Amino acid sequence: MCTAATYKADDAYFGRTLDYEFSYGDEITITPRNYKFHFRHTEDIESHYAIIGMAHIAENYPLYYDAINEMGLGMAGLNFVGNAFYPEPNENKISVAQFEFIPWVLSLCKNIEEVKELLKNAEIVCTPFSEKLPGAQLHWIIADKNSSIVVESTADGMHIYDNPVGVLTNNPPFPIQMFNLNNYMNLSPKQPENKFSEVLDLNAYSRGMGAMGLPGDLSSASRFIRVAFVKLNSKSGKDENEAVSQFFHILGSVDQQRGCCEVADGKYEITIYTSCCNLDKGIYYYTTYSNHQITAVDMHKENLESNELINYEPITTQQIMRQN
Repeated sequence: MCTAATYKADDAYFGRTLDYEFSYGDEITITPRNYKFHFRHTEDIESHYAIIGMAHIAENYPLYYDAINEMGLGMAGLNFVGNAFYPEPNENKISVAQFEFIPWVLSLCKNIEEVKELLKNAEIVCTPFSEKLPGAQLHWIIADKNSSIVVESTADGMHIYDNPVGVLTNNPPFPIQMFNLNNYMNLSPKQPENKFSEVLDLNAYSRGMGAMGLPGDLSSASRFIRVAFVKLNSKSGKDENEAVSQFFHILGSVDQQRGCCEVADGKYEITIYTSCCNLDKGIYYYTTYSNHQITAVDMHKENLESNELINYEPITTQQIMRQN
């Protein structure tokens, strides 16, 4: 299960957690402007916006989990098992395979308005990458520096929702997640007041009792509420270090620790990595489960006119700065 969010300080930020019981061997991957993207049912793209993100590389093709392009558009795919539905290719529409969706959009679009226009006659189809890598059941959050949307392909078609909270988790579908916020409208970061009954003398018996009632379990519905609340009430300075640090604290509110979420006998979901992308500067920051030191990869320090993928293996060994 996963969580994605946006954040705005002086610059705009976009990122996600990837929560699973094992890694496929992911790498921070830069796709330069002249890497040729081959698409199964639509035209290849030989020249495009440069892209940076976390991907599994298969047959020299970047299968992105999350990424941003050099124009400041970000995108992440999150599990949507049981609700996602992808039809067969349709010659009357632009058919894009599920695994191609992130590179196709980020290659062509620089903002949300262009994404909405691009998707008017498009559909996400069920073509797998290969027999060994069948299509995942996903939905997507897409964000630029000012707004975000959610894209869900279900049995009744493809839906594009404006996303005013800038957050996405997994199931249920996005409209239900948004409706569920109504149940938490009384949440406040302030000390609680007695609204239970006038006949009872109830008091806040400690400081630091804000956000009473905020759900703390690891379900996707609870994580949606928790990250939305933390993000929308979050305060930070405007400079890069403060904003990046604050973003990791926002997503840290839904960290999954080994042992708390058993998905099979002896197998546990953990937060394999957390990403934070500066949409203005093209920097991909990340931490991993075993290394909470923030690491950065700057796409603009690479040759973006190249036609070859550029890969960095994540640093997964804990880095500790010793002061004495």
